[in-house]
Amino acid sequence: MRRLSIWFGAALLCCALQGLAEDATPWGADYFPNTLLTDQDGRQVRFFDDLIKGKVVVVNFIFTGCGDSCPLETARLRQVQQLLGERVGSDVFFYSISIDPLSDTPQVLKAYAERFKVGRGWRFLTGDKEQIDALRRRLGLFIEGVDNGRSRDHNLSLIVGNQATGRWMKASPFENPWILADQLANSLQNWKAPSSEQSYVQAPDIRPPSSGEELFRTRCAACHSVGPEDGQGVGMRNVGPDLLGVTQRRDRAWLSRWIREPDRMLAERDALALTLFEQFNRVAMPNLRLSSDNTDSVLEFLEQEARRQGVFEQAQALDDEAAIAQ
Repeated sequence: MRRLSIWFGAALLCCALQGLAEDATPWGADYFPNTLLTDQDGRQVRFFDDLIKGKVVVVNFIFTGCGDSCPLETARLRQVQQLLGERVGSDVFFYSISIDPLSDTPQVLKAYAERFKVGRGWRFLTGDKEQIDALRRRLGLFIEGVDNGRSRDHNLSLIVGNQATGRWMKASPFENPWILADQLANSLQNWKAPSSEQSYVQAPDIRPPSSGEELFRTRCAACHSVGPEDGQGVGMRNVGPDLLGVTQRRDRAWLSRWIREPDRMLAERDALALTLFEQFNRVAMPNLRLSSDNTDSVLEFLEQEARRQGVFEQAQALDDEAAIAQ
């Protein structure tokens, strides 16, 4: 997969499932393929009968060899899973289906799920490629010329819905996790009733973002926090390291290249890159295809956050104390 140009929306996009025949039973067994799939534990299941029938679900398509957006997509959905808590596996179910089933065996998928520390209620699935492609087409998650092209690009949408009520929505995997969690917990549970006045999950107040913060929130925040004000230490964003004060701890040129070319730096066996890779459960930093200007904006935001949260002042105070002690 080579780009992140599809479905960067801030809100869920309602859509009709593509190709629905008028004489088919809407959103029922006559519509959905009952594709045979195998999960990460080697259990065989049918897509309609076992996975979505009568349930509120999230369905997306990934491949574990992806070096850019799939890890980010998985990390973002992991945030949604944590926000929903015990409801995942009882009220809401997550399914990630491989588009590269020849490589993504159940064992490979299980290792991938373990690296991201996903919890109960989330299955990673593989099966026959032609049948999976047919399922993607039926769900409206297959784009001709993209998903069947020579590159490894694929549609970056996911679909969420309640099969029992027939309410389905296409969403961006880079959606704000609080919004997506609220949709799954509230409005999808009964399409005839509005969401409750008290949201299941409350999003924090957000300041008007700079361009660097917008990039950070959409590309980086699935894996990284920026200090305790941004959820450091609560487990929701610990796929990668907390980045508060990182512009002070790391060389600027190294940071810039690491953001733009993490895959190349790992391939070159950069010492610090390898250390971070091992330290954070061997989850590779994805290449998000950011330009030099994009990278500068992200680093500027991180520096501004460090100043706003007093990191530089704290470091200076420690240096002063050390100097006095000597």
